Amino acid sequence: MEKDELYMQRALDLAATGMGNVSPNPMVGCVIVHDDRIIGEAWHRQHGEPHAEVLALNQVKDKSLLPDSTLYVTLEPCSHYGKTPPCADRIVQDKVGRVVICNKDINPLVGGEGIKRMMDAGVQVDTRVLENKGRQLNKRFFTFFEKQRPYIILKWAQTADRFIARKNYESKWISHKFSRQMVHKWRTEEDAVMVGTNTAQYDNPRLNARDWLGKDPVRIVIDKNLRLDDGLNLFDHSQPTLCYNLLKNEIKENLKLIKLDLENYLQDLFQDLYKRKIMSVMVEGGSQLLHGLITLGLWDEARVFQSTTTFKEGIGAPVLSESLVIENAASGEDLLKIYENNGLNPKD
Repeated sequence: MEKDELYMQRALDLAATGMGNVSPNPMVGCVIVHDDRIIGEAWHRQHGEPHAEVLALNQVKDKSLLPDSTLYVTLEPCSHYGKTPPCADRIVQDKVGRVVICNKDINPLVGGEGIKRMMDAGVQVDTRVLENKGRQLNKRFFTFFEKQRPYIILKWAQTADRFIARKNYESKWISHKFSRQMVHKWRTEEDAVMVGTNTAQYDNPRLNARDWLGKDPVRIVIDKNLRLDDGLNLFDHSQPTLCYNLLKNEIKENLKLIKLDLENYLQDLFQDLYKRKIMSVMVEGGSQLLHGLITLGLWDEARVFQSTTTFKEGIGAPVLSESLVIENAASGEDLLKIYENNGLNPKD
């Protein structure tokens, strides 16, 4: 069992390399071991490209070793035709003797069928090795299917005296340069980044990843009454942008206006993102939007930079219970606190 955990950890480490590139697929890593020696390993690199199991099997030069080998994979091999053929069929075809799985796939298209197909063919299958670590790695994927909405990350920077902006909504620059670069890295890892009306108007953000190598996220802005200026950076058509409002539906170049009803506005917005297969969203402000999501309990994780700057007065930062903190870390001159929503009232 210790060896199973050792090789599964290697598979999880490989899987994490796909962060930001595989959505709406999960991150998956695979390691193939014969006689305590790795003979093939890989990770899912890009959505639409071959899965980790196939890439790892392709690395094995001597296929006669596979009946006496163990294949470690972080998620149940798929059993359906999508953009690629079923991995379970390839494992059976190559006569792999044993398969060790971290997490069962909760996608209804798989849902245990991959395991059944391999076991019916005589493959020894063991499951739930480092299961909790696998769920943590693919928390976006599991949240998407279990809660039928994207994984929601709240992000803000606050002063030492807990203000998120000045009274005139000015918030540049509360956090340190290193912290701002980290945010650009985070943007490459999520499907979408979201802001409210005031943040769009007063900060005029681009919401791209210009300070980090990687893909730009889908931009999301709330503009209920369509009062934002068309000349803002968010409407420059440089990357896909969704604008949620109360007035109309309209499609322009790289910009979609999406009409929602006022009742259950935020819940319906995330339901619409679910239908669009947006698996994760980082909400970067402003204060009203962040407060609204916290009040509804509609969040999974919060990342808060606390700087040494003071404003003395301004717009107050959202409040989360210190008992929810799962990690404190230094970020240049800032303190980074990471919170996790455990279902309790954040203000308790």
